[in-house]
Amino acid sequence: MQVPVRVRGSDAQGRSFEEEAVTLAINAHGALIQLQARLTSGGKVLLQHNQTHEEQECQVVFLGPVRSGKAEIGLEFSSPRPTFWRVAFPPEDWSPKHPEARNVIATTPPATPIKK
Repeated sequence: MQVPVRVRGSDAQGRSFEEEAVTLAINAHGALIQLQARLTSGGKVLLQHNQTHEEQECQVVFLGPVRSGKAEIGLEFSSPRPTFWRVAFPPEDWSPKHPEARNVIATTPPATPIKK
């Protein structure tokens, strides 16, 4: 899910930075984003949700490949924040094998066969 965010903190050289970004993926524990700024694993940054202006301190937990001058960065909240993104996430114990995952909810009535 793409959510506009602002990230600020110190880069790998210790210089302050502030950068607008869009998330590549989100979950109750953080996000995957792309940044031009080069960060270090374990570093701390502030992540701001641009629509709510809510901020959350995050730790850099993943440094991925660089594409078009931007690196994939995995950020983890200092504590789980399932409401930060304003979306509903499945419960922790959910899996595709969960009984509710097998229930198909029909949105339209089944088609009546045509008699010839």
